[in-house]
Amino acid sequence: MLRNTEEPYKILVVDDESGMRELLELLLLRHGYSVRCAESGASAIEAVKDDPPDLIVTDIRMQPVNGLEVLKRCKKISPQTIVIIISAYASAELAVEAMNEGAYDYFPKPFNNEELLSVISNALQSRGIEQTVSQSLEGPLYFGAMIGESPPMLKIYESIQRVAKTGSNVVITGESGTGKELVARAIHSQSARRDQPLVVVNCGGVPENLVESELFGYRKGAFTGAFCDRKGLVEAARGGTLFLDEIGELSPLLQVKLLRLVQDKTIKMVGGTAEIPVDVRIISATNRDLEQMVLDKRFREDLYYRLNVLHIRVPPLRDRREDIGLLARYFLSKFTKDFGKEIHKVSSYAMDILCSYEFPGNVRELEHIIERGVAMESSRIILPDSLTLSLHRRKELDETDQESLSEIPAEDFDLDNHLAQIERRLLQQALIQAGGVKLKAAKLLGISFRSFRYRLLKHQLASEEDLKEEQPLREVLK
Repeated sequence: MLRNTEEPYKILVVDDESGMRELLELLLLRHGYSVRCAESGASAIEAVKDDPPDLIVTDIRMQPVNGLEVLKRCKKISPQTIVIIISAYASAELAVEAMNEGAYDYFPKPFNNEELLSVISNALQSRGIEQTVSQSLEGPLYFGAMIGESPPMLKIYESIQRVAKTGSNVVITGESGTGKELVARAIHSQSARRDQPLVVVNCGGVPENLVESELFGYRKGAFTGAFCDRKGLVEAARGGTLFLDEIGELSPLLQVKLLRLVQDKTIKMVGGTAEIPVDVRIISATNRDLEQMVLDKRFREDLYYRLNVLHIRVPPLRDRREDIGLLARYFLSKFTKDFGKEIHKVSSYAMDILCSYEFPGNVRELEHIIERGVAMESSRIILPDSLTLSLHRRKELDETDQESLSEIPAEDFDLDNHLAQIERRLLQQALIQAGGVKLKAAKLLGISFRSFRYRLLKHQLASEEDLKEEQPLREVLK
């Protein structure tokens, strides 16, 4: 397997059994990895000192230096190296100790080759992403403060670079929590005004009777409490960028006054008469449909067209699912540092739940889910139990399923296919409601755990790897 540099990942295999070393070496070489072998724990440690590998697969029962000692010593020498433990003598105590010492995963012998390869691939992929994010603030994965490598996000990055070069006003649209302010900040930082102020105004967060004085400032004596002249936020942004968040919340009166700023580049302070020239670029953002508001006479058409010279739509998270894992890992890294915890990954099934979730609150909701997960998790891995998903979304799913049960299409109806779709949705609902705990989900549906596993596989809601990984791990970390 190749990384971005076109060099294969380096894997060190450690086992005192020559047959197992040869098996793993052939398996990994066949899949494009660069492989070295060590016949003892001591030689493995020396090999890491000489040339740290990307990943180590080590047996645990070796003498005199066992796999746990290899794990501890190698992590000190090369903290970024991933370690996977394998053992023919699997036990809960060993698994817990290995995970606590920083092992990425723990496999009992005999293991399934495809499962091991899948875990190795996922581990190396996540390591590569973390290194890319930490080493660079540019490029497709990390643009300003935005993270994403999906096609919709790459288009956003291109739009930002094009828009930033102009001085025209911009409207950014998108659902709440998609990161519209981050887009505005990226445009400002890429523009010729980058060395001047960026002033953020939340049009929906300031009481209506105060918005005008906050925006345009006021003269002494303009109202009770105005003991001196005070400049407004528009003047504070002179020469730079004024970001008007939730622009759709502005009252008709303020829309008129904002129109004067956009048209004439001038403002009047509250209680003043003088026209004050102001050079600002205006970037606006809204989660509302401004075009419909114009049609409904709730937003001035002339103001809309002067603000919406250039337009960027930020996609919801459900339209860029490729970025969910990347974002989750980023937030995990952030909050483990904030909380002083050592949680090194989101379990594969917890990640599956996140990737199938609709995220009505978008990236902001994902951030809060990971934050709560880190706060609640007591182990070194985020398990489904620690994920808190929107109850509102669950209600929507329930209502959707009830509707689907009552609707029969007029033609081309396939009962088997229809029932299969309903069964799939019920399995998904049960998993969400049970927090990803499959045994609990099976009980909610009134079926055996064995039957539940079979149905998950049938509907491709889980792989053999997930089903093998999740249950032993949960038993180990109870």
